[in-house]
Amino acid sequence: MKTIKLLLATRNEDKVKEIREVLKDLDIKIISASQIDGLPEVEEDQDTLEGNAIKKARVLAKASGLPALADDTGLEVEFLNGAPGVRSSRFAGENVTYDDNVDELLRRLQDVPPEKRKARFRTVVALAIDDHIETVEGICRGEILSERRGAGGFGYDPVFFVPEIGKTFAEMSLAEKNRISHRGVALTKMRRLLQRKLLQQ
Repeated sequence: MKTIKLLLATRNEDKVKEIREVLKDLDIKIISASQIDGLPEVEEDQDTLEGNAIKKARVLAKASGLPALADDTGLEVEFLNGAPGVRSSRFAGENVTYDDNVDELLRRLQDVPPEKRKARFRTVVALAIDDHIETVEGICRGEILSERRGAGGFGYDPVFFVPEIGKTFAEMSLAEKNRISHRGVALTKMRRLLQRKLLQQ
């Protein structure tokens, strides 16, 4: 039986790790963009998470000849009118670190009381098979702490607190985070799509 390959349209190894974990028991060989030489860098220049996810999946599916899965994630903070949103990875500027972005977020929320620090993470995952595109969405609600907690995760995880769990994402195990996180919720929906679109052909 021919092995089904799925390209993850990202070179972010933190994302690859989370995606592999959710999809690990599917009969699919998962390949990240960094494992294939010559794939183009896709500029995330769309105005929405959906637009960026679809663009990345479509471009890399065409370039590789493989089904491609891409996601784009935004942290949407109520006090900041939904910012940083689609610019979450570039909130503090271009070519910045995770810490730079967290520092910028905490600076903008300095002296803002806890009840006004509500936020949500939103992920859109796009699957491109030839010219066909499917998308799913996942949302996780929480609040932004005034200081970092936990050593795990990446990005804004140390300051994104989930009240129902009583932890930040950075304090959770990968399995615990994947059960409730925006990316975990979206990927669970995408699992069902992959089973229909790829595994039942």
